[in-house]
This record gives sequence, structure tokens and C-alpha cells, in this order.
Amino acid sequence: METNPKYYWEKVYETKTPDQVGWTQTVPKTSLNFIKSFKLSKKSKIIDIGGGDSKLVDFLLNEGFENITILDISEKALERAKLRLGKKAKKVNWIVSNVLDFVPDTSYDLWHDRAAFHFLTEQFQIAKYLNIAQKSIQNYLVLATFSEKGPKKCSGLTVQRYSENLITEKLKNNFSKIRCIKENHITPSKSTQNYLFCSFKKVNQN
Repeated sequence: METNPKYYWEKVYETKTPDQVGWTQTVPKTSLNFIKSFKLSKKSKIIDIGGGDSKLVDFLLNEGFENITILDISEKALERAKLRLGKKAKKVNWIVSNVLDFVPDTSYDLWHDRAAFHFLTEQFQIAKYLNIAQKSIQNYLVLATFSEKGPKKCSGLTVQRYSENLITEKLKNNFSKIRCIKENHITPSKSTQNYLFCSFKKVNQN
């Protein structure tokens, strides 16, 4: 029986603390380094796909960014983030949605996704995601997935692992690769997960 994605992720965030899920980072250093490399203005529109209760938004607010959107399928995850941020949460645009159902009403200077894209394992899902992204992105994309050496499953779900060549091939019609790096992420339970982080520039098509 197919799992309802929203029900699944609401259950995860209702029953597990940040220390009990593998993707938790105290400091999202690599994402921040990629974002800083673009030299964006503080008024740039940034969206974090599958941001959940990630602390990336905390650091972006501290850096002075004024136009941040966090999208996640789990309302519970976003509630956690809002509680943590307190009054600062009012400075953020929060969207509860499956990214595959997302219909943006604006375009973004930066689309950031760490560990959401790799949960899409069907070709039609991947194609739909990339179609939404290419319509929504004005300038830059940062995409982080499990590498070909990463886990085959995360949070009990099968994931799609990527090599640099594979992810570049998937995006080649609309995005030009800037750079890719691999890094080991140490989970709260002290296991190691190998990630592939890639940045891309939107290709302007006439």
C-alpha cells in the first residue's frame, strides 16, 4: 500500500525529536558557504525546499536576509521552527505543501534543497519537481542529495542516490553546473552519510 507522504512526514515530526532524525545539523555550514558564494543582496528571494525545522533559516535571518520562504510538507515541522525562532518567525514566509503540488506566485533568486529531492524516486516525480524548479528559479539552485556512496534509505524510505554526472545530466536542459562537492554528514546517532552538494546557475532561454 502506498504511503501518504503528508501523513508519513507529520508522523515523523510528531514522534521524533531533532536528535532522532538523521538529517539534523547544528550548523548548516556547507549550505551557508554555497549561499555566500553567490553574493546575493539581502533582499534576494530565497526558498528552502523541505526546510522543515532546519536551522538554516536561523542563520539566514542572522545574516540579514529579508525575503525567506520555507516550504515543507509537514505542518508540525514548520511549527517547531516557528517556536524556535519566536518573534523572528514573523519575518519568514511559511508554506505547508508537498513540493510536487507547489504553485509559486513569484520567482526566487535562490532555490535551496538539502535532502528533499532524493526522496523522489519515480521518474515522473523527478520530472515534475524539475519543471516546477525551472519555472520558479530566477538565478541559483543548491541541491544536496545522498551521493552514490550514501545510504539507500532514509527515515525508512527508499531514496535516489546521485553522482555528480547523474545530477548534472538531470538538470542540463535548464541549469549550468557551477560546482559540486561531497561531504560526510555525521548524524545525531553518530552514523556517517555521504552527501553530494551541487550548485547551478539558471540558463536563460530565449
